[in-house]
Amino acid sequence: MRVVSLVPSLTEAVAVTVPGVLVGATDWCSHPAGLDVTRIGGTKNPDVERIVALAPDLVIANEEENREPDLAALRAAGLRVLVTEVRDVPQAFRELARVLDACGGPARPDWLARAERAWAQPPPLAGRRTAVVPIWRRPWMVLGRDTFAGDVLARLGVDHLHAAHAERYPRIPVGELREAGPDLVVLPDEPYRFTADDGPEAFPGVPCALVSGRHLTWYGPSLAEAREALDKALRAAHR
Repeated sequence: MRVVSLVPSLTEAVAVTVPGVLVGATDWCSHPAGLDVTRIGGTKNPDVERIVALAPDLVIANEEENREPDLAALRAAGLRVLVTEVRDVPQAFRELARVLDACGGPARPDWLARAERAWAQPPPLAGRRTAVVPIWRRPWMVLGRDTFAGDVLARLGVDHLHAAHAERYPRIPVGELREAGPDLVVLPDEPYRFTADDGPEAFPGVPCALVSGRHLTWYGPSLAEAREALDKALRAAHR
C-alpha cells in the first residue's frame, strides 16, 4: 500500500498507526517528527504531477483543507482519492477509523481508543463561558458555524459567540469582536501563530487563553491528550 496524505492530522494518524505506507505528505505535515517522505507542496496548492509520479494506491484528503479542483485533477489522473469530512469530535473518530482501514491498518488503534475514552465525558452544563476564537488577523477571522474546533471547545464548556454565523470562518473587525462581550478569547498558535505578545493586546481587560492549535484543530493522535491540555490552558486564562 502506497499512500499520499494532503492533511497534516491524517498524516500523523497514518504514520503512527501503519508505519511505512506513507510515500508523500504536504509541507505542513509536521508530525510525527522526522517523517521521511516526499513533500508534495501545501494543502491548498499540492503538486499534482509529483503526486501522480509517486503512484499512490490512495490519496487521503479533507473537504475543508483541500481544494476540489486539485482533488478532481488527481481523480482525472486515475488516482483513488478518499475525502474526509470532520465537523465534530464523533465524526472525527468515525473518519479516522475509515481512513486507517483504507490504509490497511487497524480501525481502532490504541491511541484512538484512548482518545475516545478521553472525550466520552459529557460537556459541563454549569459554569459555561462564552468566547471569541480568532484564527487569523490582518484581517481578523474567527471560528463560525459547524467547525471541529468549535465542537471541541463546546465539549470543554466554552461556547464561541459566532457558532450561528452564516460563514464557517467569518471575517469580523476586531472592534466587533470586543463589543460581543466574550468571557474570554481563545488564541491558538495555528494557522496564525498567536503569542503572548501578538493577540492579547487587541482585547484589553478580557482573559486570553493561548492554546495549542494542534490540540484544538487536529484530529489524530493528539486527540488522546487534547482534552487535558486544552482544559488546562482554558483554566489558566482565569487565574
